[in-house]
Amino acid sequence: MSTNSSSSLILQEKFRTYLGLGMAVAGILILLAIPSLISPYYVYLLATIFTTALLATSLNLVLGYGGLLHLHHAVFYGIGAYTVAIIMTKTSWPFAIAVVLGPLVAALIALVIGWFCVRLRGLYFGMLTLALGQLVWAIVYRWNALTNGDNGIHSIPVPEFLTSVNSVYYTTLLVLIVSLVILYLIIKSPFGLTLIATRDNPMRSESLGINVKRHRLTAFVIAGFFAGVAGVLFILVERSVAPSLLFWNKSAEILIMCLMGGLTVFMGPTLGAAILVVLSMIVGLYTEYWLLVLGLLLLILVLFLPQGILGYLLKSRNNKKPSMRGEN
Repeated sequence: MSTNSSSSLILQEKFRTYLGLGMAVAGILILLAIPSLISPYYVYLLATIFTTALLATSLNLVLGYGGLLHLHHAVFYGIGAYTVAIIMTKTSWPFAIAVVLGPLVAALIALVIGWFCVRLRGLYFGMLTLALGQLVWAIVYRWNALTNGDNGIHSIPVPEFLTSVNSVYYTTLLVLIVSLVILYLIIKSPFGLTLIATRDNPMRSESLGINVKRHRLTAFVIAGFFAGVAGVLFILVERSVAPSLLFWNKSAEILIMCLMGGLTVFMGPTLGAAILVVLSMIVGLYTEYWLLVLGLLLLILVLFLPQGILGYLLKSRNNKKPSMRGEN
């Protein structure tokens, strides 16, 4: 009986795995066909969702899997975007160099900020990330000669093949898929599992000889790098950049995306990003008080759905499993 039961469970797990892979392939095929089925505005909206999904997932590496209260992740998003914008408008360097330097500069700034922040824990860590992030925002806002100040940088040139809405859509989709695969492999790697251990029990991890600060700093830099990648995609989608991209309220939106989808579920931030981008578009049609709506969303999530949407669904499914086995 036990042998048959274990074999049945193995078959069920294989079935779920193949079903998940099949659904993923079907989803990608649908996404590839979408631009020919909908209007250009909705293609643009999807490209925005892809960009934001990558940004939220990069934050979740630190927040959900590292257990660090990172309150100003948008600063690396803005740095990646501004790096590309400055290079393309103030130098004669090719676009490929700008694309490479955007994430690298964001990772470098993340290294500097993270070096100070990982020495603290909890709320103190979060407050320092917020303070240093706002310092970077102030520099961008005031450095008129380089960043054009509060006017931002507009009409950023991009290669000819990236000027159409469809080409931007497929580029953002491709970069999102590749980046998500890399981030997933990182989380499932020995480094990722160790990072989760430092989240769950940092004192025991240190007693086992794990360098907690080094792992957290590495995760912080990786998250900053992929936020810079999202910043590059933002330039492709919008062709402009402004200091508001680095302001603290943008970081609050990203944080709510992670909370909404589920911090402990890999695809949770992607779902949260999709919901929040669409919701902001709908709310913007009727009122300018988006931050008020954002605050109410955060309140609802904290009170009624602390594990997020996908986290709640997975928890519900796992709670049903024992009763199903008992019935058998």
